Amino acid sequence: MKTQPVEVAIAILHTSDQFLLQLRDNIPGIVYPGCWGLFGGHLEAEEVPEVALKRELIEEISYTPPSLLPFRRYLSSNVVRYVYHAPLTVEVNQLVLGEGWDMGLLTLEEIRQGECYSENAGEVRPLGSIHQQILLDFIKERF
Repeated sequence: MKTQPVEVAIAILHTSDQFLLQLRDNIPGIVYPGCWGLFGGHLEAEEVPEVALKRELIEEISYTPPSLLPFRRYLSSNVVRYVYHAPLTVEVNQLVLGEGWDMGLLTLEEIRQGECYSENAGEVRPLGSIHQQILLDFIKERF
């Protein structure tokens, strides 16, 4: 019996030239442990992606973007990712990290390199591969 793919909604939150990412907890068993990734999460039963993403952003960083615009949908054999983008209209120090190891604004160069230093981790950590690809697609299309 074929299982249904997991559905997630994720956000590209950006300033004019930087992107807000979360350093995921370094816990074995989670997806992309200890890697930089986009904020967001799983859709709950009968939840639409935009509503799920707004809920996740409140839970993860206490932030409600002024608008969420759809970017793309990424399909794999086991995950459907609904990707939205929105401006980050507050300073990072105004956000409250409720989930993850760290957060930070990454530059275009750091995204292209696929890694960024984390103060909390005390070391350079990689970007999750799918998150890097999504950001590179967005950068190519929008910048």
